[in-house]
Amino acid sequence: MNGRPRLTSARRTGWLFLSVAGGAAAFLLAGALRAAPSGADSAGDWPWWRGPNRDGISTEKDWLSKWPKEGPKQLWKVSVGKGYSSVSVSAGKAYTLGNAVGQDTVSCLEAATGSVVWTHAYKCGSDPSYPGPRSTPTVDGDRVYTLSREGHVHCLEASTGKPVWERDVRKDPGARAPRWEFAGSPLVYEKMVILNVGSAGLALDKGTGAIVWKSEKGGSGYASPLPFEMGGVKGVALFVAGHILAVNPTSGQLLWQHPWKTSFDVNAADPIVSGTRVFVSSDYNSGATVLECSGGKPATVWQTKELCTHFSSCVLLGGCLYGFDGNITGRGSLKCLDFATGAVKWTEDKLHGSLCAADGKLLILSKEGELVVAAAQPDAYKELASAQVLAGPCWTVPVLAGGRIYCRNTAGDLVCFEAKKK
Repeated sequence: MNGRPRLTSARRTGWLFLSVAGGAAAFLLAGALRAAPSGADSAGDWPWWRGPNRDGISTEKDWLSKWPKEGPKQLWKVSVGKGYSSVSVSAGKAYTLGNAVGQDTVSCLEAATGSVVWTHAYKCGSDPSYPGPRSTPTVDGDRVYTLSREGHVHCLEASTGKPVWERDVRKDPGARAPRWEFAGSPLVYEKMVILNVGSAGLALDKGTGAIVWKSEKGGSGYASPLPFEMGGVKGVALFVAGHILAVNPTSGQLLWQHPWKTSFDVNAADPIVSGTRVFVSSDYNSGATVLECSGGKPATVWQTKELCTHFSSCVLLGGCLYGFDGNITGRGSLKCLDFATGAVKWTEDKLHGSLCAADGKLLILSKEGELVVAAAQPDAYKELASAQVLAGPCWTVPVLAGGRIYCRNTAGDLVCFEAKKK
């Protein structure tokens, strides 16, 4: 074990636990299967950040990936308030967060029409330069869990928006927000809600909001907690301020950690777990690495400066990583890297933004608001379709769920497009 953060716990007996924005890889590879969170039952749902398996990969098959010059058919467009929150889709409803006039609003919309089912608002500040919420709602059965940039945690009824419980983590347990405030989306794990709050996470009882376990007050990262199973041991990976680490989800006990320092402590893109290996990447010329974690003390497999992801998480498909290199506010490029070696397969300089994947294709929303479909293939970049769909800046990952594509910009315009083939 490589170090141990000091942990305190609400209970030392019994069952004593990321966002961006952020989880990744939940698939069986080399004997490692991620622990399955509850709630993702309906085919085509995308009930939390990064989709049903928290890897940025949609289950959609044979979707409409080519369209005329004017783009895919727009089904609806609504304003949900400023921010970067993505969309969660469950049981025919779409959920997101936005901010306006000094308050956050959780919105529940009809996925088919965009009509408002309910909203829930609460007082929360913003930032003129980087406005609004950073995290995405998590839907678990008839509950929706949210985390604000200021540390408000809410549990709401998914059907009505009625509050079940709330907690301000700045007050209890007294967590200190990172420089650009809290961003990781809630992870529902068994009876807990786990957050990237504190030096090694925070777990709350999902039914009551009571603290189950907690870590030291500072050192939160911006990525979302990621559940996994490795060699029969269940864990949750947390990309915190100065480390990538894993904890026992029921106790918060440290399993392993590896230092990963980034300027301004911006560890924001979600890790990816594949088998016994863990991938992380950060911007500010920090680069990327793959770690072998089977021995309980991570060992570097490869490290490169060829991929410096800011907060747009990569996807892993067919042994290749697809992701954006460089700061999303400046120049950057889309790259494909070999997961085994870190070798660059190709670079496309004209694109920078966020992406997800489905059925062997990449769905990309550029920072300027261009929606692009490209083949997820290692030999060369191949664009299949593109259209201007929003005014930028767009820092939010697109979502493909239930035959629809959801795109959002910072100003709060949320637009939905048809993705079902006729």
